[in-house]
Amino acid sequence: MRKRIALQWLRIAAGLLVFAFGVHLTIFANIGLAPWDCLGMGVSKHTPLNYGLSMTLIAVAVLIVDLLLKERIGFGTVIDALLTGNFVQMFNDLNPLPENGSLWLGIVIMLAGFVFMALGMWIYMLGGQCCGPRDSLLVGLGKRLRRLPIGLVEILLWAAVLLAGWLLGGPVGIGTLISTVGAGAVMQLVYHLVRFEPRDVRHRDIPEVIRELAGKDGT
Repeated sequence: MRKRIALQWLRIAAGLLVFAFGVHLTIFANIGLAPWDCLGMGVSKHTPLNYGLSMTLIAVAVLIVDLLLKERIGFGTVIDALLTGNFVQMFNDLNPLPENGSLWLGIVIMLAGFVFMALGMWIYMLGGQCCGPRDSLLVGLGKRLRRLPIGLVEILLWAAVLLAGWLLGGPVGIGTLISTVGAGAVMQLVYHLVRFEPRDVRHRDIPEVIRELAGKDGT
């Protein structure tokens, strides 16, 4: 049991590494902020908070919404919080290439980033130990919109986030618009190819996994 859980933690970390590489590619594309970043910039314009603290505040707010949607908080959530940002920074620091200055190449790079992000989510969600705040929000909304493909739910969510960011004065560029639609569309395609439905994954929260580690899971 402990070995299985440890392997799941390694799967989660590996998935987040792939996901972070995808995020790095969307940044390296250099054609505009993603909707969540646009919202963070918008919040920073109307509060004493800088961009980093604004994104932290948004993450906490999203986590509260996750709890209201009765989504679980698991070790996957904690690992996501600890590793993803650091992985993205690592890729940013290791990238030896000069800053991209081509719009069309940037679009290709951004779309490739969406593929890696979707694959990373697939890998780490299969660990069954819950998701990061934004992915939990996606899954929670998706469960309540069962008739819609999960990719379309992502598009609607990112569109709502983009609207909020734009209303708060966050910067909107071509990359922002592409990511609003493209991330969800690419996600739907990838999940169709790997036959994955994130709403069907049974996640275990922290107390449940601790009981498993202690041999008190009833098996």
